[in-house]
Amino acid sequence: MPTHANSIASEALGSMYTLHNRWLISWLQRKLGNRCDAADIAQDTFTRIWTTARTQAIEDIREPRAYLTIVARRLMINHLERRSLEQAYLASLQLLPEATALSAEARAILLETLEELDALLGELPTKVRTAFLLSQLEGLAYEEIATQMQVSVRTVTRYMAQGFRQCLRVMLDA
Repeated sequence: MPTHANSIASEALGSMYTLHNRWLISWLQRKLGNRCDAADIAQDTFTRIWTTARTQAIEDIREPRAYLTIVARRLMINHLERRSLEQAYLASLQLLPEATALSAEARAILLETLEELDALLGELPTKVRTAFLLSQLEGLAYEEIATQMQVSVRTVTRYMAQGFRQCLRVMLDA
């Protein structure tokens, strides 16, 4: 049974959707150059607002377009990173000799795993994610990462510990 607060939040979100959805799709389409992706991300934006906002937060938003822009920009960046990751993977597959090319099923499983990994890494703060990827994908030593990121080796060690804790948390939850 919906509470009164949920009803108010639902009405506020519905009003925000009615007033700003077309504008948000147009804004995203200009950024992405693709109306379908823009519509998907706009929908994800409203879903994210509904699932993450405190009940009163939705109706307290004073500048809805600015708020929508912030949420949509983050989702758009995640979308573009996933697309880039997928394209890099598909490009590397094309370089493989035919005998070692993956089956369609293996490719689908691998893409799903990559998307899950991307979602996992997306939950990490930017600096932690950068250090983790430099170590695990690029094979850089902590000293090299520290130099590249202009932080101390101790900071890189903390970043890596945070990244590994997140991975462990996800593995234990699965």
